[in-house]
Amino acid sequence: MARLQHSDVAAWLLKSTRAPAEIDAGWAPGEERELTRCVRRSYRLELVSPGQPVLLRISGRASPGVHAVGTVSAPVQEHEDDGPVLPVRLTSLPDPVPRGELLADPDFGSAEVLRMPAGSNPSWLSAAQLRAVLARAGRPGLGPSVP
Repeated sequence: MARLQHSDVAAWLLKSTRAPAEIDAGWAPGEERELTRCVRRSYRLELVSPGQPVLLRISGRASPGVHAVGTVSAPVQEHEDDGPVLPVRLTSLPDPVPRGELLADPDFGSAEVLRMPAGSNPSWLSAAQLRAVLARAGRPGLGPSVP
């Protein structure tokens, strides 16, 4: 694929090996949290802006899938110890969207995170891929970037 453009991105997808309650103690399903997530330095960070939809995808053996949804809450920041971090406002899903369901979805099947699981963080989703996740999460719309 050619260099990613702003128009390609319907949502950002942040990857983690830890579930929401492990990221922020006491973060219960359905609750919103404002936090920062480490991201990899790349040109993609120039495409990230407040208000864009963002999802938290958990990898690994224990309950992989999308566990939280929300929006970018501020521009990427440079953290003294951690490098670039992305401020986000996320709501932990009461019922995470399992990876297996996403693998079976014809729209989500082409997602970058499935083609290159060890790829960039953040990864990105097209409009069709985002709709596939949100339909399963019971959230038909999220943020201004969703068509």
